[in-house]
Amino acid sequence: MDVMTSKIIAYKKPLLIALMLLIFGIALYMRLDFLISVSHHVSHDTLNYDKMVRQLLEKGIYAYKDTSPNAQVTPGYPLFMAAVYSIVDYHKHDPFPYIRYIQLLISLVTLWLIYKVSRKVTGQAVSLIVLFICSIYPPFIWSNGAVLTETLATFFLLLYIYVQLHVFEKKTSLSALVAGAFMGLLVLTRSEFLILIVPVYAFHFFWKKERKLTLRLLLFTCIGTGIVLSPWVIRNVVSLHQVVIASTQVNPFQAGTYPDKNYDDGLVDRHGKTQMEVAKERLKIGFTEHTWQFTKWYTVGKLKYIYANMYFGSGHHPLYPVLPSPMGSVLHLVLVYFCPAALVALIRKWRQPVTLLTLILIIMTLTRLAFVPEYRYNYTAMPLIIMMDTVAGVAMLRWIWLKITQKNSNHSMKGATKNAEYSGE
Repeated sequence: MDVMTSKIIAYKKPLLIALMLLIFGIALYMRLDFLISVSHHVSHDTLNYDKMVRQLLEKGIYAYKDTSPNAQVTPGYPLFMAAVYSIVDYHKHDPFPYIRYIQLLISLVTLWLIYKVSRKVTGQAVSLIVLFICSIYPPFIWSNGAVLTETLATFFLLLYIYVQLHVFEKKTSLSALVAGAFMGLLVLTRSEFLILIVPVYAFHFFWKKERKLTLRLLLFTCIGTGIVLSPWVIRNVVSLHQVVIASTQVNPFQAGTYPDKNYDDGLVDRHGKTQMEVAKERLKIGFTEHTWQFTKWYTVGKLKYIYANMYFGSGHHPLYPVLPSPMGSVLHLVLVYFCPAALVALIRKWRQPVTLLTLILIIMTLTRLAFVPEYRYNYTAMPLIIMMDTVAGVAMLRWIWLKITQKNSNHSMKGATKNAEYSGE
């Protein structure tokens, strides 16, 4: 038996390597071909980042859309841009192409992390399917052309999830500290993920029922996060004279209070009021006097805005289809609309590692319902959706196949029994 097992393993390993090289070869070709074959648009947000980074390098002022220091955006992506600007000498060379090629490399490492996370929650065959889907999913290719946070944030998110699953396995303080450090890097890139720390360990407690262990791991994760965030917090205390852990930007929250993005609905008078004051007043009036409209907007309305369309990056010309039209859009819609079924299927047996993915997806979706909905927000969720859909989908197919084979087996047994009885007569 041992000899047979070793022969199977010896046969499967080269096949696995060949399949992974093929998938990564396809992923590299598509991403590289996309970057060199189209003209990339530069978004309004990218232009603001560019001005911000140049001001930081030339005047030492960290400020977004201003000339005085502020904490409107977290420093992860601006510092990444500043590093590239400095290395390539941005006075002589356009830094955007260099950023795009670096993001291509980051996206390939993210693919590897997606595979490694998949291996922690499911088998090898399913993980290869996940890897293949992620390698050809159009937004994961288009995003490399956008000088925006999506590519870097997704990398840090998958890195955090991988290490957090490792924490659940090894239960060491060091691994929890490292997970916290990666969470800190993720928060410095996209601040909304900070909310995940406590729910993740609440899930661990209800799963393992180990209160002291959970509290110890939570403590070290918070320490790791705090260490990484501390320079940013200290800077804000010194420069702004206030404690800012993430960012101070209120506009996305305020803009999210306009149903169907009708910014001229005249619901409240905005003159002489801060964005937060406007937002609070709109919510109070909206949910009391326009209850159904606001309830619908803050549930299915925003969900549709976030998930109904693919993320196209900053845009490009001519359109790089990745997959023959309309296969890209169909793939996206299948993944999105199958996700609720996958959620239900996975939550039924929630005491397993894959539940961490469902928890993160649910929390981040609910969090984003509080802000202005944009389909770029679905980008960081799609790796989780692809993993969950594939795990649940393959499990459903196996269940259906088992039922069919059992039914056929029962018919064969009945037929054999009748033949035996007939022969006996």
